[in-house]
Amino acid sequence: MDRPDWNQLKAFLETAETGSLSAAARKLGLTQPTLSRQVAAIEKQLGVMLFERVGKAMVLTGTGLALLEHARTMGAAAEDLRMAATGQSQAVDGVVCISATETVAAYLLPKVLHRVRELAPTIVIDLVTSDALSDLRRREADIAVRHLRPDQPDLIGRWLRDATASFYASRTWVERHGHPRTAEDAARHFFVGIDRSGRYLEFLRQHGLPLQAANFACYAENTLSNWSLVRSGLGIGPMMDEIACGMPDMVRVLDDVPTVQFPIWLVTHRELRTARRIRMVFDMLAEGLADRG
Repeated sequence: MDRPDWNQLKAFLETAETGSLSAAARKLGLTQPTLSRQVAAIEKQLGVMLFERVGKAMVLTGTGLALLEHARTMGAAAEDLRMAATGQSQAVDGVVCISATETVAAYLLPKVLHRVRELAPTIVIDLVTSDALSDLRRREADIAVRHLRPDQPDLIGRWLRDATASFYASRTWVERHGHPRTAEDAARHFFVGIDRSGRYLEFLRQHGLPLQAANFACYAENTLSNWSLVRSGLGIGPMMDEIACGMPDMVRVLDDVPTVQFPIWLVTHRELRTARRIRMVFDMLAEGLADRG
């Protein structure tokens, strides 16, 4: 079997994207009969049915859906080749929405986004803070930085590295209350809580800290607000080590308590991975966030 003609692949891709022969023809600047012939030709050449005609709509068959991602990848590669050949390889623009947890967004991403700005100045970054992967599936974000491996079939993820978090208190707090080092020491001090439902307390107990509700001086569910209260001297709280170590006003406490380990994943939707601006930002984020420095 000969390889499919690129024009036929474009006809298949645009028809799949628009769901209509007439809309795809307008986008490609072709007549509808010409586009229809190209779609029929690739179906004949491959020996499969790619679309079901439902009224005026073109609905992908199971086989067509399976081939769609490959066609998108080929389309992105062809666009890269075209832009490089015409000297437009730097002309990548558009908006890329990145979703990240509050801590990552505030402390880890700014350095990486400076690099994005240097290499792709026409790309606009829209940064939102969220812990949910649902924002990717609803197309509310193009890329997400998460601490769990994605298990949804329509998402792809890249594990970057494992990070650690420890317990910290402000230097002034340590000067007033001493330096607690063991889990038993923790029971004699106040912590800044995350929620009053008991979930955070249960997490700390499972981590080996014999705490009670009376050990919490105040609560703040918002991560940045919580950390601000810890830095102000209201109690002990956790933070990523690479972030807290860069703050001279903070001291690691409970040194004998094991660190909390968690992964950093970069996640995107399978379809969005083929968009050039998203691939570029995805790769720069992967490089920047994988670097502990």
